[in-house]
Amino acid sequence: MRVPRAFLIDTDTASDDAVALIMALRAPDVRVVAITTVAGNVPVLQSTRNALYTVELCGANVPVYTGADKPLLRTYQNATWFHGRDGLGEHNYPAPRQSSASAHAVDAIIEAIEANPGIVIVTLAPLTNLALALAKKPEIAAKVGRCVVMGGAPCCEGNVTPAAEYNIWVDPEAARIVMRSGLPVELVGWHLSRGEAVVREDDIARILGFNNPLAKFAIECNSHARRAYKVQTGEDGISLPDPVAMSIALDPTVGTDWSEHYLDVEIQSELTRGMTVVDRLNVAADDRNQAVWAPVLEKKCKAKVYWTIDSRRWKEALFVALR
Repeated sequence: MRVPRAFLIDTDTASDDAVALIMALRAPDVRVVAITTVAGNVPVLQSTRNALYTVELCGANVPVYTGADKPLLRTYQNATWFHGRDGLGEHNYPAPRQSSASAHAVDAIIEAIEANPGIVIVTLAPLTNLALALAKKPEIAAKVGRCVVMGGAPCCEGNVTPAAEYNIWVDPEAARIVMRSGLPVELVGWHLSRGEAVVREDDIARILGFNNPLAKFAIECNSHARRAYKVQTGEDGISLPDPVAMSIALDPTVGTDWSEHYLDVEIQSELTRGMTVVDRLNVAADDRNQAVWAPVLEKKCKAKVYWTIDSRRWKEALFVALR
């Protein structure tokens, strides 16, 4: 029997985060060491509440730690317009019975990494908690096996501005700290949850056909997000960026095309705030770019950027988790 892989999940628990948590909590070869929450889709206390509710629904026993209630420097801006006021589509789910652990998420992240060398960190949220942990103890970066980041719009349009994806845009300074930290970042951009990856009517019918509380919750809590996604993109169905990222964290071969590049985040421009700038043609070290890219080049640490996924296998992973 394989030793289960240790995962730490950082989340701003809304509807797609909840489904991603279910996938990790139900994966037989994964031990979720801790769940940490941050302000993002919803305020941090609502995020904690939603995470606790999801853990209980899975019958799991995993501590949930509350973290940062606002970005490092920016004014906090939520995404309740997309996920509903409570982040779970406004279905009045009951309060969780469990309460959150007493330690702060930042300390929990440091502790989890030190206790589990080679741990897989999966971030489904703005990167505030992880940036604070790195600021407090930079050497933790070297002890992480993989850092799968749901975030960014690499070489494509954003979902909250023309240039940026929400998780990076909310706290671009935190994202820059993480990208420059030496962590083994794997970037799973917003684009991967679009098109063929969208959960369509036939997929939804199949999931509801499993006829269990988790399957019902996964579809129901995404009702508000489905409507918002239709308005945003014109695509009908449920787009699930966080579960797509989780499917890659669980099995990297779900990603079909990826490459390693230097990566940085724009923090000074109003127009392109939070843009994930990928050195796709490997020109960052050229004479004309060297000065601007120096802080990234010095680290000699490239991110693995996923460009495409096997949509059939991603959906199969979702079905297995909800069956």
